[in-house]
Amino acid sequence: MSAVTEPIVGAPPTPPIQNEVPGNPSPGPDYVADEVSPPGQTMPPLSQQNLEHTQPPPPVPQPKADKNSVEYDPFAGLSFKVGVSENKNSTYRSKMEDVHTYIANYAERVDWGYFAIFDGHAGKDSARWCGNNLHTLLEEEIDFELRSQQPTPPPSHKSSDASLKAKEQSSASGARGRADDSLASASSTSTLSSSSSNLPLNGKFDLKEHLYRSFLKADELIEKNGQGASGCTAAVAVLRWESESEDDCMVNATNLKQQNAPSNGPTKKFDFVPSPNHKRMLYTANVGDSRLVLCRSGQPYRLSYDHKASDSNEIDRIENSGGLILKNRVNGILAVSRSLGDSYMKGLVLGKPFTTSTEILPEDEFMIIACDGLWDVLSDAKACKYVAQCFSKGLGVQETSKKLCQLAIDNSTTDNVTVMIIQFESEVFAKQN
Repeated sequence: MSAVTEPIVGAPPTPPIQNEVPGNPSPGPDYVADEVSPPGQTMPPLSQQNLEHTQPPPPVPQPKADKNSVEYDPFAGLSFKVGVSENKNSTYRSKMEDVHTYIANYAERVDWGYFAIFDGHAGKDSARWCGNNLHTLLEEEIDFELRSQQPTPPPSHKSSDASLKAKEQSSASGARGRADDSLASASSTSTLSSSSSNLPLNGKFDLKEHLYRSFLKADELIEKNGQGASGCTAAVAVLRWESESEDDCMVNATNLKQQNAPSNGPTKKFDFVPSPNHKRMLYTANVGDSRLVLCRSGQPYRLSYDHKASDSNEIDRIENSGGLILKNRVNGILAVSRSLGDSYMKGLVLGKPFTTSTEILPEDEFMIIACDGLWDVLSDAKACKYVAQCFSKGLGVQETSKKLCQLAIDNSTTDNVTVMIIQFESEVFAKQN
C-alpha cells in the first residue's frame, strides 16, 4: 500500500537517454576504433587482422517499464480509474493545507478502493496525520469484525504491516515535502492483487459503522498525539464488491488461481470478475464542508453533508451545547461545525461523520471528491456537467481533474483546491453471468 495515501503524483519524468556529444554518435555494437600505424609501417587490411580475441561491447540494457514510465498504468485490471489534481492558489494562499489519499486494492482486497481528501485549517498537522493513518484505522476496524466472526481466526500480520507502512509514508512525507501528502497507493497495489488472505470479502457488515468508529478514533488520536491545535475537514469513500456468500468473495490461493486462470476468450480486462451474487457498493463519510458527489445518468447526487456554522441544524446543536455563532463561525472562529482535530473546541466542533451507502449501478459514471475550494465557486451540477463534457471529448480522468481544478481557479476561488475524480468502468457489470 502506498499512500496514494499517494501522491497521491505528477507527470512521469523523461526516460534517461545516452549521453552523446553533438555530431559524435555513440558507438554501436559493430563499431571498431581506428588504429594509428607506427611510422614506416602499414596496418594490414581489417580482414587480415587477428580479431579472434576481440570482444564486442556489452549490449546496452533496455529500460524496463516501471511506475514512472509512460507505458505504466497503475489502474490496469481495476474497475475504476482515479485522477487527482491540486493547486495552492498562490494568489490568495501562501500555504497548501490539503492532503489527499487513494488506495487501489484497499485492505488487500482485489478491486476495492479507498479515496479521501482532507482540507486542513490552522496548519496542516491534522490533515497530514489523517492522510497517513485514517485508512489504516479503517482497515483494522474491518478486519477486527471479520476475524471475530471466524471460529478459528487465522494468524495475520497485516495490521502491523499496515501500521509500519503508515509510519514509512509519514517519514517519506517529511523527507520529500508536499508531493507525498498524496499517497500514491496505486503504485504499490499491483502486488496487492496477488496477496492472499483468508478473510471473507462479503458485505454482511455495514461499512458505515466502521467509517463512523474510524473517524471517532482518529479524532481521539489526533488530540492524544498533540496535533489537535490544527484541524481538517474529511471526505472519505470506500468502493468494494459485496456478496452474501463468503465463497464468492474469498481471497486465497484457490480463488486467485480461478480468477487468473487462462480462458479461450480474449485477455481478461479486470482482475476481479464479479459473479451474479455480487453487488458494487460505495460507502462515504464526511465531516466539514469537503464534498462527495456521484454522477448517475448525467445527474448529480450529493453523498455528503456540509457541516457549516451557517447550517440551521448545526446552529441548534452548537447553541444547545453552550456555544454561539458569530458571523457564521463557531464562537466566531471556525466556519465548519465538524472536523477532525481542533481539540480546543471539541465540545462544540465534533468529529462524528455523516455516512452513506450506495449501490453502484452501470449508469453511475463517476464521483467527484473535492474540498470547498471547488464547491465555493461551482455547483454540483456544473461540476458534473463539466467532467462529463471532458470525458465525451476523449480526455482521460487525470487530465479532466486538472481542468476541473483550473476551472475553480478561473472562477476566482480564494482557497486551496484539490479535486479527485473516480471514473467507474461500467463494462465490469457485463462480466457478470
